[in-house]
Amino acid sequence: MSGSPDRALDLRELFRLLAAGRVDYVVIGGVAAQVHGRRRTTKDLDIMPAPDDANLDRLARALAELEARPAGLAGASAPTPTPEQLRHAAIVPPLATHHGELHICNSVPGAAPYQELRARALVTDLDGIPVAIVSVDDLIAMKHALGRPGDIEDIAALTALAREGTAAGA
Repeated sequence: MSGSPDRALDLRELFRLLAAGRVDYVVIGGVAAQVHGRRRTTKDLDIMPAPDDANLDRLARALAELEARPAGLAGASAPTPTPEQLRHAAIVPPLATHHGELHICNSVPGAAPYQELRARALVTDLDGIPVAIVSVDDLIAMKHALGRPGDIEDIAALTALAREGTAAGA
């Protein structure tokens, strides 16, 4: 497999393959912060998938097509997550793909239930592919609950952007 944790992130291709697989998800984390106007770098794509069995089956098929493997365990012997593993893991270990690192988060501190996140998400178009981005308020709530140093910096920037009305969807 040619994917690795340091492989350049190709969001367009990741979004294209997830859309082709009809995977229902919301983008969270650094990419979502960027969409909302936060100037920061990120080397991975964080998503929260819809938790229903059919969607997790579709996600597992998309991961197989991406040849997703646990980051740091490159090689044919490293397994792609199965639908069963996706159903029972709160956070799937980071996955290396041909198009960059992918983080699948089934449960995130501070996050509302998936259907609520999805209903409030900003849906943006990337070359004809609809991509659901977590709302700025939901993103701030998640980052507040996590409380890591980078999250605290993101909260301050996202709050200022929301107050100024310049955050996406604000």
